[in-house]
Amino acid sequence: MAELLDHGLGPVRTCIGCRKQGSRSELVRLVAQGNGSSAVLVDVRRRMAGRGAWLHPSEKCLALAIKRRAFGRALAGAAETGAVERYLMPGTPLVEAQAPTGKPSKPESGSEN
Repeated sequence: MAELLDHGLGPVRTCIGCRKQGSRSELVRLVAQGNGSSAVLVDVRRRMAGRGAWLHPSEKCLALAIKRRAFGRALAGAAETGAVERYLMPGTPLVEAQAPTGKPSKPESGSEN
């Protein structure tokens, strides 16, 4: 690890999915939302308060982290990974997608009364 720091790669972090080490710039920082929530958030700017976990931005590492239940261990019980999945795989529907309510998202033209 000292050799990596000597070559100017900066701080070394470990991916919670594949368990391989990489520089901060190669990994995405994750934090627990807090306030009693079990949600995991992506800390894009790497400035959010609290303990952070690190993950390679790949579907493979995300799947490994979910399979290993690594989010809950790294972030004290946080397990809701929807925000991480949306960040890493935009456009891919979540398995836990909400059921439609049957209400239109916008009122039809002329029905605003």
